[in-house]
Amino acid sequence: MAPVKQRADKHEIRATQRASGEARSLAQTMPRLILEARRIAATVIHGLHGRRRAGRGENFWQYRRFLSGEPARRVDWRRSARDEHLYVREQEWEAAHTVWLWPDRSPSMQFRSQLAEDSKLDRCLVVAFALAEILVEAGERVGIPGLVRPTGSRNVLDKMANAIVHDVTERPSLPPLFAPSSLAEIVVVSDFWSPIAQVRATLAQLSATGAHGHTVQIVDPAEETFPYSGRVEFIEPEGAGSITAGRAEAWKSDYETRVARHRAEIRAETDKLGWSFTIHRTDRPATELLLALHARLGAPPPGAVVSGRLRFAGQIGRRA
Repeated sequence: MAPVKQRADKHEIRATQRASGEARSLAQTMPRLILEARRIAATVIHGLHGRRRAGRGENFWQYRRFLSGEPARRVDWRRSARDEHLYVREQEWEAAHTVWLWPDRSPSMQFRSQLAEDSKLDRCLVVAFALAEILVEAGERVGIPGLVRPTGSRNVLDKMANAIVHDVTERPSLPPLFAPSSLAEIVVVSDFWSPIAQVRATLAQLSATGAHGHTVQIVDPAEETFPYSGRVEFIEPEGAGSITAGRAEAWKSDYETRVARHRAEIRAETDKLGWSFTIHRTDRPATELLLALHARLGAPPPGAVVSGRLRFAGQIGRRA
C-alpha cells in the first residue's frame, strides 16, 4: 500500500507545482484578458436593458397556465378563450438572481493551434469575464462555484480574476459538486473533452435542484478540422501520455466521427435536461457567443407561453 500512496503524493505535488506555474503565467496575461472582456462587454451591453422576469411591472411579459387556488380575477379570459386551458397574464419584473459561471481552466484549455490567435483558455476567460460584466450591469449576481461567492459588485471582474490567479489547486475540467438554487442559472464554458460519463454525471448533479443551465464547448479550429498529415506525435495535456501517428491524415475520418458522436451524446443529455448546448470556435468573434448566451439567459423557461407561443427547450413554436 505504501508505494501506491507515495505515487499518489507525487502526483499531487506535481499537479500543485504545475498549477502554480500556470497561475504565474496567467497573472501576466490577466490584465490583457480583462481589458478585452470589458471591451467586448461594452459592445454587447450597448442598447441592452435589464433582463425580464415575471412580477409586478407595467409591460406584458408572458402567459402562463392558471394554477388551482389562484384568484379567478387573475385569469386572462380573452387569451383563455382561444384554448381549452385558463391562462394568467404576467407582467415583467427586473429581477436579480444568481448566475453561476464555470470557466474550464484545466491543462487541455491551454491548447492553441496556428489557426487561432487565442488559446482556448484565453477565450474561455474572456467570455466568462465579459458575461459577468454584462450580467452585473443588468442587475444580476454572478459567482464561480468553489471560488467566488455570488456578487453583484461592479468590480466583479477584479474579484474573479484575483480568485483565479491565486487558485493553485488542481483544476478540473468540469464544475465541482454543489447544489445551486432552483432559481439559479449555470453557464459551463469548457472544451467538454471529458468522458461522456463524467459529463452526464456533472450535468445531472447540477440540474438536480431544478436549476437551468447552458453549456458552451470552446474548441480550437484544429480540433474540428484535424489539419494534420505525415508523422505527428499527439500529447494528451492532462497526463494520459502520447501517441504517434505515422500518417496522421489517415486518422481524420475516424477522428471526425468520434467528435460528432461525443457532441451528439452531450446534446442528447442537455436536451433531456432542457439545457442549451453551443459550440464556439476560437477563430470566431467572442461577441457572437456572448450575444447568443445573453439571449438564452434572458429567455423564459421551457413550457412558458410567450405572446401566444409555447416555448420548448431550444425553440419557440406556435400553439396548435
